[in-house]
Amino acid sequence: MTIRVLVVDDQAMVRAGFAALLGAQSDIDVVGDAADGRQALEVSGRTHPDVVLMDVRMPEMDGLEAARRLLDPPSSPPSARRGPSGVVHRPRVLMLTTFDVDDYVYEALRAGASGFLLKDAPPADLIAAVRVVAAGDALLAPSVTRRLIADFARHRPAPRRDPRLRLNGLTPRETEVLELIARGLSNQEIAAHLVLAEQTVKTHIGRILAKLDLRDRAQAVVLAYESGLVQPGAQ
Repeated sequence: MTIRVLVVDDQAMVRAGFAALLGAQSDIDVVGDAADGRQALEVSGRTHPDVVLMDVRMPEMDGLEAARRLLDPPSSPPSARRGPSGVVHRPRVLMLTTFDVDDYVYEALRAGASGFLLKDAPPADLIAAVRVVAAGDALLAPSVTRRLIADFARHRPAPRRDPRLRLNGLTPRETEVLELIARGLSNQEIAAHLVLAEQTVKTHIGRILAKLDLRDRAQAVVLAYESGLVQPGAQ
């Protein structure tokens, strides 16, 4: 299946470079580009991308606000793209930033972004990142991302209504899997740690996301920290 990508950045050369790199891949189709968040909303509404590469800092409307509106719009127009079950299609947002520590990134994860990537990352990493988030995973493997999320949870508590109550619907095994996700383990590592088949781990993760009404692993990690299931800095 071809991955439809929208590139959003206020620098024309950056947009052109990303578009050329991604467009050269047989499984990726760059369906549009935008110079700020407001344009991104308009172009996304017309092109229905699967993944939005979203710059953090832009004029008019920054990437954070654009991500919020893309991922949690107030209403869905009749023309909105819908899946086979009738559910309105929502793109996955991959934030682009120049810095490895950026306050906007913390809030972007809370808004529902599937992760972030440094603009100076190798081309292969950008291509892989698009495929990872398009597949429904989050970009959580790099140690810097785990550090960001841990710091985010420690210093920026969200005003949630006792998030521990949300975990009560999980089985003991699902709670264990959620804890390992939050510690940055991959599906393969979780399977080895719990002596389970990798497919079984994927099944547990799917149930966790469904029960907690979460979009992907990034939101699962945030909730795990905010609920106190995992303590920042703990191994």
